[in-house]
Amino acid sequence: MRIDGIQHSAAPCIFPAEYEYRTKLMNEDNNVRHRRILVIDDNRSIHQDFSKIFATRSASEAAVAEAGAALFGDPADQAAGIEFQIDSAFQGQEGLALIQQAQEEDYAYAMCFVDVRMPPGWDGIETTAKIWEQDPEMQIVICTAYSDYSWSDMVAKLSKPDQLLILKKPFDAVEVLQLSHALTEKWQLQKAVQFKLRHLELHVSARTRVLEAENAKLKEEAKRTADALRQCEARLQRSSTTNSPAY
Repeated sequence: MRIDGIQHSAAPCIFPAEYEYRTKLMNEDNNVRHRRILVIDDNRSIHQDFSKIFATRSASEAAVAEAGAALFGDPADQAAGIEFQIDSAFQGQEGLALIQQAQEEDYAYAMCFVDVRMPPGWDGIETTAKIWEQDPEMQIVICTAYSDYSWSDMVAKLSKPDQLLILKKPFDAVEVLQLSHALTEKWQLQKAVQFKLRHLELHVSARTRVLEAENAKLKEEAKRTADALRQCEARLQRSSTTNSPAY
């Protein structure tokens, strides 16, 4: 290819690490997408409730899939094909350890349901703050049956209100499914945008290196040409002096 009259190699720039990341990020089978959700609650019965909600392919879930299709523009059968992997932690410290492990395995959680009261350890607000220190992109749903914190209190203590939602107990299965579909989709889209930006940055960086190399070659060629011209001029001047007639 030619840029500004200069011939460049047409070989494509390949970034194996980025393509490997893209393969992990974008599942080849778009009809079955796995999304990880962590439930952090000290009450075992709550974990059982979440397991039942996600294990049952009910009419309510089909309704959620249709609503998601209308909202995000995906076919209803594609939305229904999403599969959630649910993991459990019974204290905030345990939940944070699972999140760290998931990141080390390059298989991060998309969102967490976090109980607001979890004695004797961290409460839901402190747990959320710790999670965001470890994983700033995590989507969080605070589950509570109490009025321990107002929304303004939570916003004052936490730095990412755009990644925080409140779910009142006792919660409805449809509410849980709606939040799960919406927030994991949001997380997935953010990951896709980040990949595209990184890929663009790498592409621009690679093209910049090519142009810089071409520019260095042009400067070197210009220097050689200038040296050759000076040498030629010097020879001509010597020749002119030698052949000049004497008077």
